[in-house]
Amino acid sequence: MHELLAGVGRCDITPAPGTPQGGWGAQTHQRGAGTDLPLFATAIVFQDVAQSVATIDIDSIGFDPEWTQRILDAVSALSGLETSSIRLSCTHTHSGPNTFRIPVITEGRDMILEYLEGLPLQIAGAVWQAQQKLRPVRVGAAAGSCEINVNRRQELPDGRIVVGRNPGGPVDHTVRVVRIDELDEQPLANLVHYACHPTTVGWDADVATPDYPGMAKRVVEEQLGGVCLFLQGATGNIGPRMGFTGDLSIYRRFGRLLGLEASKLALGIDTLPRKAKLVGLQESGTTIALFEDVPAEPKPATLGVLSRFLQLPLKELPPPAEAEAEAESLRNELARLRREGTEAEIRTATSRATQASMRAERARLHHGRSHIDWHLQGIRLGSVALIGIPGEPFIEISQEVAARSPFPHTLFSGYSNGGFSYLPVRSAYLAGGYEVETSPFSPDAAEIVVEESLRMLQELWDAA
Repeated sequence: MHELLAGVGRCDITPAPGTPQGGWGAQTHQRGAGTDLPLFATAIVFQDVAQSVATIDIDSIGFDPEWTQRILDAVSALSGLETSSIRLSCTHTHSGPNTFRIPVITEGRDMILEYLEGLPLQIAGAVWQAQQKLRPVRVGAAAGSCEINVNRRQELPDGRIVVGRNPGGPVDHTVRVVRIDELDEQPLANLVHYACHPTTVGWDADVATPDYPGMAKRVVEEQLGGVCLFLQGATGNIGPRMGFTGDLSIYRRFGRLLGLEASKLALGIDTLPRKAKLVGLQESGTTIALFEDVPAEPKPATLGVLSRFLQLPLKELPPPAEAEAEAESLRNELARLRREGTEAEIRTATSRATQASMRAERARLHHGRSHIDWHLQGIRLGSVALIGIPGEPFIEISQEVAARSPFPHTLFSGYSNGGFSYLPVRSAYLAGGYEVETSPFSPDAAEIVVEESLRMLQELWDAA
C-alpha cells in the first residue's frame, strides 16, 4: 500500500489588458498593455492516512496580509484544509499585476481591485482540482547549479550601498528539484527551488510577465511533462546577473537556462531505485556480465506539516500619522504631475510617492510595537523539507539553515503566506542600504529565524 498520495491543479490568472502592471518606483505607466506569457496559480496537494497539505505556486509579486488571509480562507472553505496546512508561495515577479502598491494607482484601480477580488476563488479552485486527482506517488530530489543570479548589494566609491551587482558578495547558485512521480514513473509534478529576485524585467516594460520563473516552469513541463511549480528562495540580497530591462528576451533566456538545468536534474532522479542483479555471462570478443535492474520499492515518503508564529523583534518606527501625511502629500503631487507633468517629472514623483507609501505602511503596521508575529511553516516529504516564511530573507539565512538541517534536501523560501518586509542578516545593518532601511526588523531577527527553522526541521525529522 502506497501511503503518499498527490494531485495537481492549475488556473490561469493572466490579467486583462489595461490592468495596472508592475509597480516600480521608476515606472511612468500604470496600465499594462497586455501579457508576454500567461500567469498561473498551480497547486499540489499531498495526502496520507493522517493529514493533507497544499502548496500553491502563484505568479505574483505577493499580497498584503488582508489579501493573503482572503485567499487562505477561500482555499480552506472549498478544500476543507486548515489554513495551517496551506502554503501560498509567490514567485515575486515584479512585472505582473500591481497587487501591492494600490494606494499610488490613479488609473485602472477598479481593474486591479476586480482582479484581486477574483483571485481567492480561482486559487481555491486549483486546490480543489488537485484534490480530485489524488493518486499514489513516489518522491525523489536532486541539486545542481545555475549562475543567473548575483549578490545585488553593490557598494559605490562614496560608500553608499545600492541595488546593483556585487560579484564578490554572498550568493547561492544551487538549483533544487523535487520530482513527484506516479507509480508508473511518469512525472506528476516537479518542484523547482532557486533564489533570485525576478527583476530581469524592469519599469520600461508595459506587459505582464511571470519573469524567469514562468519561463523555467514552461521549459521543465516541455521537457518532462507533468506540471512544474516554482518555489522562490531567499532573495533579499540576490538579483539577476542582467536585469531592470525592457528587453523581454533576457528573462526568457534566463528562464531557459534555469529550466534546462532543472530538467537535467529531474531526468536524473529515480523515484523507484533499482539494484543490479547478475543474471549471466555472455561470451563475445570478451566475457560480458549480464545484469537485470531489479526495482527496490522504497518506503513511502513520510508526510508532515508544522506551523507556528515567531516573535521577531522590531526597530523603532515613526508615528503613522506623520508618515501617512507625507505619503498622501506626495501621492497628490504625483496625481497632478500625471495630468500635467513631463515623463521625467512623473518618474521622480512616482519614486518619491512609492518610497513614502512604503514608510507609511511600515509605520501603520508596526509603530509602538516591540515584536511582530511572523509565520514559519515546514512541510516534510520523506527526505525533503520545504520551509517557508513571509517576506524577503537574505541568502545567508537560507544557506545556514540548509547546511545545518537534518534533511538531505532542505528548500528554504521567503515569499510564503504573505508579507513583503526584508529580513537582513546582522552584518548588513552596519553597511545600510535599501534592504536595511526599509526593513522593520532589528538586527536580532535573522538569527531567531535560523534557530527556529532548525528547531522545526528537527521536529519534522524526529516525527517520522
